[in-house]
Amino acid sequence: MKYTQLGTSDLVVSEIAFGGMSLEKETATQILQKAFDQGITFFDTADIYNKGDNERMIGEAFRSHRKEVIIATKVGNQEKADGKGWDWNPSKAYILESVEKSLKRLQTDYIDLYQLHGGTIEDPIDETIEAFELLKEQGKIRAYGISSIRPNVIEQYVKRSTIATVMMQYSLLDRRPEENVLDLLAENNISVLARGSVAKGLLAGKTPEPYLNYNESEVRQAAEAIQALSSSERNAAATAIRYALFPNAVAAAVVGIRTLEQLEEAIKAGEAGLNPEEFSELGGVLSAANYKEHRMK
Repeated sequence: MKYTQLGTSDLVVSEIAFGGMSLEKETATQILQKAFDQGITFFDTADIYNKGDNERMIGEAFRSHRKEVIIATKVGNQEKADGKGWDWNPSKAYILESVEKSLKRLQTDYIDLYQLHGGTIEDPIDETIEAFELLKEQGKIRAYGISSIRPNVIEQYVKRSTIATVMMQYSLLDRRPEENVLDLLAENNISVLARGSVAKGLLAGKTPEPYLNYNESEVRQAAEAIQALSSSERNAAATAIRYALFPNAVAAAVVGIRTLEQLEEAIKAGEAGLNPEEFSELGGVLSAANYKEHRMK
């Protein structure tokens, strides 16, 4: 497993991050501990996953060796009063209120990476930044970032904040960040956390179906290209993940893990590599799309 620094922060993480969204109570501790034993030190969750239970599972699993792992969680989605759905709330007051609840669920007195779980250009961005900066000063978080695929929102945080990371969807079937976002973040020493690298499993053996702007035939073409470059040492999932990890801006791939089999695939990706020729070959299979909305000015 390789390790890398996130942006200008002092956080050093495994380049394979454990995406904990789908953890199950019965197996969570076992899978989380096995991931740690095999070199994964970066664990990502959010306050809304399972209405907080996901944070509780991660907190319980690492309570005895908290300082040996990097825990990332997210904030900004407020549960509706009737418990049916979520409202977007990036206000300073809500962030400062929410962090205390996350700290309690995670059984810790600090969060390594606190991320805004979305964002729009209409948000009170300076107020949101104030909240994160205050939490850094108070020692309740070590660094902060945003989870967003909106270039105009990302651009504003690059200009106005000290974010360490941007989590965004990036894969062979979603190369929109390649247009200008990856370069912008690399130039400003802000690390990308790539999610969706296997495109809902479509690049790792799932029956082809339309995905974003690609039709079923094009998805099959991409999957076959991934498979053609795979081997017993680097299966299709690992090859797809390595594609997402290849650009200099990308520090880690956040891989959703629920089963031991999925963990094994993620570990293989951490042990594999992808050379420039292979990256170029895969990139030539389909034309990259660009963002149609939320573009930078």
